[in-house]
Amino acid sequence: MAQIPNLDNAPVNLTSIREQSQKELINILKNVRGKKCLVIDPKLGDSLSLTIQTSILKEQGVELRHLSAEPIQSDCNKVIFLVRSQLNLMRFICSNVHDDISKGLQREYHVYFVPRRTVACEKVLEDEKLHHMITIGEYPLYMVAMDEDVLSFELDLSYKECQVDGDASSLWHIAKAIHKLEFSFGVIPHVRAKGKASVRIADILNRMEAEEPINSSDMAVPEINTVILLDREVDMVTPLCSQLTYEGLIDEFLHINNGSVEIDASVLGLQQEGKKTKVPLNSSDKLFKEIRDLNFEVVVQILRQKATSMKQDYTDMTTTTQSVSELKDFVKKLNSLPEMTRHINLAQHLSTFTSKPSFLGQLDMEHTIIESQSYDICFEYIEELIHKQEPLTTVLRLLVLFSITNAGLPKKHFDYFRRELLHSYGFEHIATLNNLEKAGLFKKQESKSNWLTIKRTLQLVVEDTDTANPNDIAYVFSGYAPLSIRLIQHAIRSGWRPVEEVLKLLPGPHLETRRGGFSNSPSFDTFYGVSNSIDKVPDGRRSLVLVVFVGGVTFAEISALRFLSAQENMAYDLIIATTKIVNGQTLVETFMEKLG
Repeated sequence: MAQIPNLDNAPVNLTSIREQSQKELINILKNVRGKKCLVIDPKLGDSLSLTIQTSILKEQGVELRHLSAEPIQSDCNKVIFLVRSQLNLMRFICSNVHDDISKGLQREYHVYFVPRRTVACEKVLEDEKLHHMITIGEYPLYMVAMDEDVLSFELDLSYKECQVDGDASSLWHIAKAIHKLEFSFGVIPHVRAKGKASVRIADILNRMEAEEPINSSDMAVPEINTVILLDREVDMVTPLCSQLTYEGLIDEFLHINNGSVEIDASVLGLQQEGKKTKVPLNSSDKLFKEIRDLNFEVVVQILRQKATSMKQDYTDMTTTTQSVSELKDFVKKLNSLPEMTRHINLAQHLSTFTSKPSFLGQLDMEHTIIESQSYDICFEYIEELIHKQEPLTTVLRLLVLFSITNAGLPKKHFDYFRRELLHSYGFEHIATLNNLEKAGLFKKQESKSNWLTIKRTLQLVVEDTDTANPNDIAYVFSGYAPLSIRLIQHAIRSGWRPVEEVLKLLPGPHLETRRGGFSNSPSFDTFYGVSNSIDKVPDGRRSLVLVVFVGGVTFAEISALRFLSAQENMAYDLIIATTKIVNGQTLVETFMEKLG
């Protein structure tokens, strides 16, 4: 069960990106000679586990600890803090250093910021009068390869920061990560962007190329042909719907964290009562790679077929005389038994959630909202959830979904639900509701909704979806085609031009530009009428498209993109990059705050 995903089959050499990150971290550790204690911010520890093996860190004479408010338990006199640039983490560092001073401990301190230092964080060290005792550096980890076709910038709060806090620093970070890719794979000649943040990233990217040009003379053809940037704000409908792919459902119910899921050992049939076990979920697991993007209904059938086939092989093996090569084939099949057992147990566990009336009722309500039918039934259903004290995220998910597809709630319903939520869940949640209002996700209806036009034009609802033999991306939600992926489909096939009218109905500006990737002064001209479909690569390779989700992507959307790329008439491969992998619950949670 390899924790670090194998990147050998990635469309571009992502292994070199990961090796570079490993090398930079090892250099930081080598620069501090002798035995040292590496204190990592826990959130960052998860990202690092996909970049470098713990054994490699220990080879550098490192003791590993997690940063917290508690004092560091180590007898090392050299301490390296590896942290994201967040003020609360600075306070933990200061508290640790002050604790050492009070005990008379003399240590050498280093703070490395990931991916870069900020003035605000350094100011905390100055205010605490510790600046002179600490050596400051940077560890430029701008992205982590989650799998052979998925990169994460690990910016959990990017969407909320942009929408609510007015903090756009994450946009610079995203542009920098793309620019780093360009240093490895050449200047990306085509840029298509939709949404305020995405258009801004395209602009920053161009300025970076002007200030720090990439020498393209070594690269006859850039490896990445096009980048498509898409704001989460453009399509907030999709992440609020319950995902129905295997990987999507695991995330909905069991929460995938940095490419693995932590569950009770008993779920996997292990005799370890009360113990948790980590299951890595990436393409290194061949069976998982085969079934992760399928609708869950189909996964159960496939696992059943595989189990039946293996049982039949076993019967044949014990009742007839086999040749050596047949024995060899059977042993090969047996090697895949641990994976099969694992996924049969996981699927069985998921079935206990998917068969619940509460889940089926929620699915039904999501489809009702998307199809813009029976408002009264929706309001009654949401009201009932509130009175039953169902989890607040479940209620907010449906309210926000209704609000987005209907340009808000009618005033009397908006006031009623706001009041009921605070009465039922506590007035400390007023900050959460304010955040959602500020982001335009929960609001009063002030204009007519464009949802019906958008839904019809982009064919977002597909009747009679065949989940077993899908011919459309709508299979990932059993009948709803993700709006985000429909837009990407158009951007790849024919550019934004044919869907310009519908793009105007969605939030934020859009642009389509060709960059002068082979000269030092990039041109930023809109290129209507040049070549709207993605250019074929001259040497016969498939074109490569980088799709960047600004504000998060769901596993179901990743599955839909993989489905598109696998179509016979598609001559391109995709790499998906995102600020974070999200689902409806985790996205709503980023807006949640309690007062007091």
